[in-house]
Amino acid sequence: MRRTLFYLLLLVIPVVVLQAGDCFFIPWGMKAEAFPAHVELQWNNNRGFTWEIYRSVAGSAFVKCGETTGDYFLDFFGKPVDKATPFRYRIVPKGMHPVSEQAVELELKVMVQPATEEALLDMVQRVTTRYFFEFSDPFTGLARERSNDMHGEIVTTGGTGFGVMALVAASERGYYPRQEVKDRIGKMVGFLEKAERFHGAWAHWYDARTGKAFSFSKFDDGGDLVETALLMQGLLVAREYYKAEDRVLSERITRLWETVEWNWYTRGTDSLYWHWSKNHAWKMNHRIKGFDETLITYVLAASSPTYPISPKVYETSFKTSPYFLNGKEYYGIKLDLGMELGGPLFFSHYSFLGLDPRGLTDRHTNYFERNKAHTLIHRAYAIDNPKQHAGYGKQLWGFTSSDDPLVGYSSHHPGTDADNGTVSPTAALSSIVYTPTESKEVLSFLYYEKGSRLWGRYGFYDAYNPGLPEGQQVVRSYLAIDQGPVAVMMENYRSGLIWKLFMQQPEIKRGLQLLGFSYP
Repeated sequence: MRRTLFYLLLLVIPVVVLQAGDCFFIPWGMKAEAFPAHVELQWNNNRGFTWEIYRSVAGSAFVKCGETTGDYFLDFFGKPVDKATPFRYRIVPKGMHPVSEQAVELELKVMVQPATEEALLDMVQRVTTRYFFEFSDPFTGLARERSNDMHGEIVTTGGTGFGVMALVAASERGYYPRQEVKDRIGKMVGFLEKAERFHGAWAHWYDARTGKAFSFSKFDDGGDLVETALLMQGLLVAREYYKAEDRVLSERITRLWETVEWNWYTRGTDSLYWHWSKNHAWKMNHRIKGFDETLITYVLAASSPTYPISPKVYETSFKTSPYFLNGKEYYGIKLDLGMELGGPLFFSHYSFLGLDPRGLTDRHTNYFERNKAHTLIHRAYAIDNPKQHAGYGKQLWGFTSSDDPLVGYSSHHPGTDADNGTVSPTAALSSIVYTPTESKEVLSFLYYEKGSRLWGRYGFYDAYNPGLPEGQQVVRSYLAIDQGPVAVMMENYRSGLIWKLFMQQPEIKRGLQLLGFSYP
């Protein structure tokens, strides 16, 4: 009875508890959720108070887990439990005894279950997707560029494309209410319909408040065809997903798709160019050539029902790059396409979030096998560890563009000066479709062994360098372009949903055939 009265009071008046002459506002709306090796605690809080968190396991004495001035706490308790185990938590103002009469009213109970592989994968996908639902820009629905952005309300187009695919998977799995996810994607489409465009292409970044392009670099303040492709890859997945459920939304996406002037970005030549600006025209003068993350740009440009490029552009521009054909072996692993040692792993992720590499072939390679080789080369390089960086090995590998504890942002990849000991969790985790056993080994290590350092509200932090002094090893940031591949590739590994939605669209089938690809 007393407990019921206590919570009724919380709904109508602030509660003040007197303890040793001090006043404390009680946290309310408390909730706990158990995961394989940690419990997530949240509550509503008047900022400025320090809260102490105490834990009791299976009736044991309460022990202090930590303290915070916020309204969120992750309690990593080490190895998974062997059997279903009750955990009790008390969140109390600093100085209150955890077994006092008042503390009893501040108790949460949660049952922790034994860990399973499926629970671990589901946790990573679900929590990583929070970035695109809970942390998205509230006015536009688009993905924020990063969690520690210094530029203001900046949203990213390519990262939003990744987020759309992650949200489609989240809807299918029931992570969020289906209608809320659809409304969020509809809000994104509404912004993209009105945003400043450049012969149909979108900019890399936008000011969410004005809909105007936000300059990515000195001359890059206009259309970005690669980011447009990454965005459109996600939008076409959403179009397919909602075509029977919401015809209007699917048709709106079709109009966006049909108004991208892909062939205009050839400048009337046999090459495809990355950027165009109203202020600087073709000043960037960047031909899109591969093998790298830009393959999806050619696939969509060839698939366009309104402004397609010719196959000659693909052959002349993309394939004539000095790092298109490779054919060498690294650590006994042959790499058909790509630069030395394959380059950063996002080359095998970004284009293949929607584009299914399984059985995708042309006269040069089998793309699944090519991407698998790229991934295994990274792993072999980490095991070999020619620079003797701390921590590299079977449990810690994978190099890609990400934040960096030493230099801010860097395109880490083997065999270059950018390999400075930093590992990006997104690299190995997003490769789970190619190397499930090896990627899960990294996942288990990052979570079970290092989770208390590397895991936060939106999943694994962006970068980890174990060779640096304690306190400097982790960049506690999140980037849309690193979050998205983790969530989407997890879904593709678990069900193939995003690959299926993208590949079954007739335009994509025609475009792939036009460029000389075969797909079962």
